[in-house]
Amino acid sequence: MSSVKIECVGTDRYRLGESPVWDEKENSLLYVDITGRKVCRWDAASGQVQAVSVDAPVSSVALRKSGDYVITLGTRFAALKWKEQLVTTIAQVDRDKAKNRFNDGKVDPAGRYFAGTMAEEIRPAVLESRQGSLYTLCPDHSVVKHFDQVDISNGLDWSLDHKTFFYIDSLSYSVDAFDYDLQTGKIGNRRSIYKVEKEENIPDGMCIDTEGKLWVACYNGGRVIRLDPETGKRIQTVKLPVDKTTSCCFGGKDYSEMYVTSASDGMDRERLSQQPQAGGVFKITGLGVKGIPPYPFAG
Repeated sequence: MSSVKIECVGTDRYRLGESPVWDEKENSLLYVDITGRKVCRWDAASGQVQAVSVDAPVSSVALRKSGDYVITLGTRFAALKWKEQLVTTIAQVDRDKAKNRFNDGKVDPAGRYFAGTMAEEIRPAVLESRQGSLYTLCPDHSVVKHFDQVDISNGLDWSLDHKTFFYIDSLSYSVDAFDYDLQTGKIGNRRSIYKVEKEENIPDGMCIDTEGKLWVACYNGGRVIRLDPETGKRIQTVKLPVDKTTSCCFGGKDYSEMYVTSASDGMDRERLSQQPQAGGVFKITGLGVKGIPPYPFAG
């Protein structure tokens, strides 16, 4: 086992850091601060962070084939032109649920943008239950609703053979798998592949490595765990110096570095003084595995 090293990148601390995505073209890490209402880009060479402020909670960001980015903002799928700091709505969901917002989102191997919703939180992880749904924004800008009755729509990724979709509804304390059809984007046959253990707390963001194993950030658990979706067993735990670890992705020039976002919302002054890096973005090296590049939205 190589020696695992964890460092906090940059000095910024976010309220609710989420959705890390490696942008190879810019040699940068993209991520959002949901409650801070900004999309951020950390330049790996300079260590500088640029940010674009937006007018609603922004919960995920993804690359776009035609350039720039797509984001989930409030209950909207939107396009983000970085240099111009311009946001344009593509589609809206959950019009009948004024208190809902999008949460995690990711682009599938065919270039569709999957993202789910949830009710607004009263405080972290406390909210009206089963108000959310899982949606897909297709390249033609039509929207498909897969299912509803979701508490906190969270981590998502696809198996290396593109036949399985992995998904987390956080308050089910489970990592689930679905049969997935790459041609149509349809999902079905939902089953649980891993039940989170008590000390792992709340399963949040997720990514896959080149060996087909899943990495799950555990909110309030201060860790990322590596799971084998075939056996349903946890094979590795990496602990971080903060409790509120939210999501993870691979990046760097060969995708051998892992980036982990975290949150500081809901922490009192005492806890923040004990965890001065809460809300920071972390880089983990020495894991001995690599990730795969993110897929860009095709629309």
